Amino acid sequence: METASLISAFLARLLLVLLFFPFSALDKILNFKSARAQAADMLPGPWASGAILAGLSIEIFMSLAVLSGIADKAAALILATYCTATALLWKQFWKPGDFWASSTGKARGLFWDFLKNLAVAGGFLLITFGPSAQSAASFFEAPFASSHPYRLHQSWTKP
Repeated sequence: METASLISAFLARLLLVLLFFPFSALDKILNFKSARAQAADMLPGPWASGAILAGLSIEIFMSLAVLSGIADKAAALILATYCTATALLWKQFWKPGDFWASSTGKARGLFWDFLKNLAVAGGFLLITFGPSAQSAASFFEAPFASSHPYRLHQSWTKP
């Protein structure tokens, strides 16, 4: 039972970060020019490269923090903010103008991607704040604390 609990906790976190680490991070590394070109639509010159490098850093280091449980609440908050920002900046389903015109239009695809980004942000917010108001209060008391996601017994932390 304890092993199943540990595996479940790890798999839930892994599935949440899998989009970013390794896949999106690897895509940014292997296709840096096209990622930079996409960012250049929103940001001028060197800012586009900086945005891609910042995104790459967030995707790698914050994902590893969520997986390891080290400062995972703060890392999850950063990833939730990242998901929301990318939804608002790059998934602008309201811009193409074909949302109601066609079920296969560009706006529909962007709309679902927008909602997926927000849903993933919600998952990260559950790690950050927990499922209740009481657990949310603990984040504000120690925002860089670990949630110790793989600890089964309180006694394990005591010598």
